[in-house]
Amino acid sequence: MPNDADILTAAGSVEQRRADPADIPALLAIEQRCFTTDRLTRRSFNYLLTRANAAALVEVQTGTVAGYALVLFHAGTSLARLYSFAVDPAFRGRGVGRRLLAAAEREARAHDCLYVRLEVRRDNAAAIALYKSAGYREFGVYDDYYEDHMEALRLEKRLGTGGTVVPPVPHPVPYYQQTTDFTCGAASLMMAMKALDPAVELTRRLEVRIWREATTVFMTSGHGGCGPYGLALSAWRRGFAVEIFVKDEGVPFVDSVRDADKKEVMRVVHEDFLDELAHTDIALHQRTLSAADMAQAVHDGAIPIVLISSYRIYREKFPHWVVVSGADDRFLYVHDPLVYDRHHAELDRTAMPIPKHDFERMARYGKAQLKATVLLRARPAHTPTRPGA
Repeated sequence: MPNDADILTAAGSVEQRRADPADIPALLAIEQRCFTTDRLTRRSFNYLLTRANAAALVEVQTGTVAGYALVLFHAGTSLARLYSFAVDPAFRGRGVGRRLLAAAEREARAHDCLYVRLEVRRDNAAAIALYKSAGYREFGVYDDYYEDHMEALRLEKRLGTGGTVVPPVPHPVPYYQQTTDFTCGAASLMMAMKALDPAVELTRRLEVRIWREATTVFMTSGHGGCGPYGLALSAWRRGFAVEIFVKDEGVPFVDSVRDADKKEVMRVVHEDFLDELAHTDIALHQRTLSAADMAQAVHDGAIPIVLISSYRIYREKFPHWVVVSGADDRFLYVHDPLVYDRHHAELDRTAMPIPKHDFERMARYGKAQLKATVLLRARPAHTPTRPGA
């Protein structure tokens, strides 16, 4: 029996509560009856119910699980995702779906989430009608999303107050997912460039090329990541106006390696970047941008690429680049190029709402508390071209 904390609502023979592993056979049966493709497996349910940052809610009628809602949460953001949602066909038409959706939103609010997102098959008219009647709005489409190649509509609801999700910005930022563990900087720069110049093609070839141009060569382990100076030079070579805001004048990330020879190589790379910068019109500022500064820059038509510590989002300490794609009075909206496991998707990493005060705490890295932002703008009266870029 669920304890009092687990019970969300109870009335007569109808009860809503949290799911537990004992419910997995019933949940699998609902999957079989509701879906012909893209079914969750026993292993997935077990992980999502026991180890994931998630909440699984079920409605039980006369001892039978009538439907479920599975909500994922994202550390460091105010975003929840309705990951899976189904009502047994035998219980449809009784308000189960509407009650479960409301319960999922209550759970999101309890986790301090202001937004809920979801994907739904374009041909699922009943589900789309339910979501839209509950206040969800369409904000995108995934082509060829499901196993049978059906499109997925992307829907979103702002909980609490109304209003648009992200105020209009001069240059909407498209999303690009990094294809390696070490190319977050390149992927972030590509998103910013594409926003400012639609002629830019987002390809893996460009991603690897920019990484080669901007890499620091060494990091704690594995391949080196991109530094602010290298990213700025890569953007400048492709015709963009660039500013760099860096608090620390030292060699970026040098404290992340112990080997003296590797440190020396990183210093050489850093000095070479500085020599190149001296022959450009890139503005180098020895100060940082606040969240309010970044919000103003976005509304003025610039796009900030920001170094963060991944710990607040991924609970792992590594430097990571993201793109600020929008802002309002409370949030910065961030495109994160890293999709890190099979239970997450581009939907979870696009325009993630992060409270401004939280973003300022995560926008620093390492013992030196390195803060770095590369600010891109389109050059006035110039339409850059990228032959072979």
